[in-house]
Amino acid sequence: MLLDEEFPRVLVVSHTPFSRVSGTAMTLSNLFSGWPKDRLGQVHTGNITPSTEVCENFFHFPPRDHYLPIQYYSMRMLGWNGQTPLQQSRPIAAVHAAAESRATVAKVYAQLRASADLSPIRVPPALIDWMRDFRPDVVYSMLGSVRLTRITALAARTCDVPVVPHFTDDWPATLHANGELFGRATRSVQDTIARLIRLAPLGMVISQPMADEYARRYGIPFSAFANCVDETFFAAPRGAANRQGTTELVYVGALHLNRWESLRDIGAALDTLAEAGLPVRLTIHAPEKDLAQYARHFAHLERVRLGPSLASDEVPAALRSADVLVHIESFDQEIRRYTRYSVSTKIPQYLASGRPIFGYGPAEVASMNHIQEANAGVIVGTNDAAALARGLTDLCRDAALRERLARNGTDFARQEHAKDSVAARFAATLRSAARSGSAASEAAPGQLA
Repeated sequence: MLLDEEFPRVLVVSHTPFSRVSGTAMTLSNLFSGWPKDRLGQVHTGNITPSTEVCENFFHFPPRDHYLPIQYYSMRMLGWNGQTPLQQSRPIAAVHAAAESRATVAKVYAQLRASADLSPIRVPPALIDWMRDFRPDVVYSMLGSVRLTRITALAARTCDVPVVPHFTDDWPATLHANGELFGRATRSVQDTIARLIRLAPLGMVISQPMADEYARRYGIPFSAFANCVDETFFAAPRGAANRQGTTELVYVGALHLNRWESLRDIGAALDTLAEAGLPVRLTIHAPEKDLAQYARHFAHLERVRLGPSLASDEVPAALRSADVLVHIESFDQEIRRYTRYSVSTKIPQYLASGRPIFGYGPAEVASMNHIQEANAGVIVGTNDAAALARGLTDLCRDAALRERLARNGTDFARQEHAKDSVAARFAATLRSAARSGSAASEAAPGQLA
């Protein structure tokens, strides 16, 4: 192991490869910004073309290769195309769509997801050879499922190096937590994570509250790493974009996890404010898939505009077009438990953009606390229409308040989220993990625990 190197050789295991196609992939790319390309390798399971901006050494481990033949061909006969994630196959996607409105169907979908996640994994010899040839000093993964966690542990044992898990949502406490597969799914989540933690000298999470909870839960130290931002986002002027006329609110992000419901609440409140003489408008920029699925919920709202989906390089300009940036989370009990420790990918971008933030979601969620810690926005932490209208009115009427909050956010982002400083701390943490020594072998290389 090259202990004196500034950058250890890191094997990244993930579903989505280095790219800008999602918040997770973007965070991954930003954290490894500036890493020598010859010291990065990535195993990815998703059928997504990787970007070579950060890494050039990839091993694609697609579904056809890691499902057993009988599983693979059975699922193909059920309508799966063999390339997209199993959850996106026609039959399962149809069940998923119906599950949003029917509790019984939701239970069926949960069983299907659990069955796919816990099913046996086939490991081709080519993957074992590729990982050994890369000779990593440490394995890193954002995990997210039983299946990916088992593949990550396999990588660490195969290469006899430690692993650094990075948790960005509290999925270990919520995945398959409703008795799927007669309780076997929940036990599998906990057992699989426990095995991985035994290979980890330290871990990473996305917020400090999560670091405190996970250190208590798993008995190893955790460091907080959220998304980081470059100068592209700090280029905006500090003041409000539109001092007169209509106050422009902008939301950039996904609509799943019932976030569309919170945005719909804001849209309804804006209609009420407009009737009272306060000119306001909300523009939503979401992925095309989400717009197609949820657009109907906004059709009756006069003060809501569905803008185009944005490429990553279009986001800074969209943020600068706003007077106020909107962040929302769902008040659904199960979802708020899943997101309680999460800081959304876009929060650092929002803070750096020189615009105040309006946050609407459970007060205890880490993303809302993060905005409050930065003193960069107005938070409405209860699902209450009157409180929502008051918060929006206060922020939209007071230009001086907006400018003060925007300035606070930019200063906080400089201190906490500037890419160069965060990436340097990230590299130092991985270097510390690499120096801890080899993984504790629990099974022979090539076997999955």
